[in-house]
Amino acid sequence: MAIRAYDEAYLNTAQNILGHAVDFAVMTLNLDPDLFQNAFTVSAASKQFACGNPRYTAGLNGCELARIVLEETHTPFQDAEDAMYLDKSPEFWAGWALAFYQWYSSRSFMEILTVVPLSRIIEMYPVYHEMDITHFAEQMDRALSSARPASRLKARRQNAGLSQAELASESGVALRQIQLFEQRHRDINRAAAVTLLRLGKALHCRIEDLLEPCSASCLSEKARGPA
Repeated sequence: MAIRAYDEAYLNTAQNILGHAVDFAVMTLNLDPDLFQNAFTVSAASKQFACGNPRYTAGLNGCELARIVLEETHTPFQDAEDAMYLDKSPEFWAGWALAFYQWYSSRSFMEILTVVPLSRIIEMYPVYHEMDITHFAEQMDRALSSARPASRLKARRQNAGLSQAELASESGVALRQIQLFEQRHRDINRAAAVTLLRLGKALHCRIEDLLEPCSASCLSEKARGPA
């Protein structure tokens, strides 16, 4: 089961806030998408948003969030009156979809946008905006998996200086099972709790450190795009 930073009840509001923030920054303030992306990813605001701080995922409008990001990162901009339109632009969709993907994948905005820049997400609008959001998520999964092929278990094992056989001996988990987890042929997120506890103890880490970001196939319900 995926561990997410905040409750799904806040997700729709969070998506709309980030959607309006991107739209306002790009369309009203005339900022380059990737300039706003760079400011957003290094800002404390993005980290608070990602961890589900209610002030950022529910307590602001998108224009306010954009201003906080730009002011916090000392990014020059010519301010304008709040503008949030009923007609959803590709920029709005990009922020909306990005908020969804960050929520269910549990990746940081920095990790996501380093691989797939905001400008690229905006370019995905013609293909994906009328599809179920899971199709966008699957494409993002493929991009992120290609960029970071090593599983979290493998990274932890290598950092500990253990071979697969040594980890099997230390943890009591079968060597073949470890191999399947590392190759992602078996989903470690569905492993028995006792297996995760044994691996975590052997690697001196938390269970959460071994779990993989949720893939699109693990979504139990399909979310629709903005009306």
